[in-house]
Amino acid sequence: MPEPLKNLLHEALVADMANRIAAHASSFDKARFVALATDGLEALELMERSALIRDALFATLPDDFPQAAAILKASLPASGRPGLTGWMLLPVNQFIATRGPDHFDLGLDLLKALTPHFTAEFGIRPFIHRDQQRALASISGWVGDPDRHVRRLASEGTRPRLPWAMRLPQLVKDPAPILPILTALIDDPEDYVRRSVANSLNDIAKDHPDLVAAFIATHIDGASPERRWLLKHASRTLLKKGHAQALANFGFGAATALTCELRLLSSEVMFGEGLDFEIRVTNAGAVEHALMIDYAIHHVKADGSLSPKVFKCKTITLAPGQSRAIERRHAMRPITTRRYYPGQHRIAVLVNGAESASESFVLRMPSTDAG
Repeated sequence: MPEPLKNLLHEALVADMANRIAAHASSFDKARFVALATDGLEALELMERSALIRDALFATLPDDFPQAAAILKASLPASGRPGLTGWMLLPVNQFIATRGPDHFDLGLDLLKALTPHFTAEFGIRPFIHRDQQRALASISGWVGDPDRHVRRLASEGTRPRLPWAMRLPQLVKDPAPILPILTALIDDPEDYVRRSVANSLNDIAKDHPDLVAAFIATHIDGASPERRWLLKHASRTLLKKGHAQALANFGFGAATALTCELRLLSSEVMFGEGLDFEIRVTNAGAVEHALMIDYAIHHVKADGSLSPKVFKCKTITLAPGQSRAIERRHAMRPITTRRYYPGQHRIAVLVNGAESASESFVLRMPSTDAG
């Protein structure tokens, strides 16, 4: 079994934090900090542990935020000297997110200094929520920073729907203010940054599909392989949904004179095993076709209705008269993000976003009888 995430914050880490802060603040009460930050720690989950340590920082750092910020900034690693780093900085993020917005520029500067040592994407969002225009004015200046972590913070911290983080409803409603940031980073030399740009665009596509499809169309002509990958990754939700402009951006037009067959090796699947199937596509037309072939499993829900989930399969090109068979096995096994129910499911083949063939199958659950 993997180590529980909550164990990333533990008593030894708290003691180490205390020593690293005290090295830059002689008045810092290490013993009180450790006592407060570890009181009941073992019973808490990850974010609860982080909040407990944050509250210990509230109690032991100066009430004056500029003084506290100076101590925390001095406590970061520098010139080979150890300092606050890694998971120690999760509660520091929470400390800055709570008190920093009242000292706007200072708080943002501290998060910028922190992010090379641990992501600051969670801490920055209350600043954007408090005063979006002012925050984005500062963050926009980070796109040319020599540190890749700072550049990534400019895109990742402004994602409208960043997972596990505060949502930014103004940017969900109107993402236009962050498009200049994403445009400036679209050809960043670091894949680490470009992936963040792609993920932000994919976030936006969930609420503004036409906007993102148009953005991709504007930036795809003459794109380098790196930029083209970014744009396609940014379009993944749109492509799965068969958005016409998004498909056209990558050469996947309507496939005419195409036949598609789907064959299941068995109409019943036992949970824990796999659904084996074969897709055969044939180009019966007179022109070559680029094809993006996906499939959707329509899972049975608790109320008996079906809920589709699209999975990537294969991208191929078929010449006139050419046929291609694709064999796949789809695992039907336990995962943390889905609960499976027995009953009649459906699998559908999507060719360039259009459903082209489908079959039903029955998912059965193993017997729980002891005998």
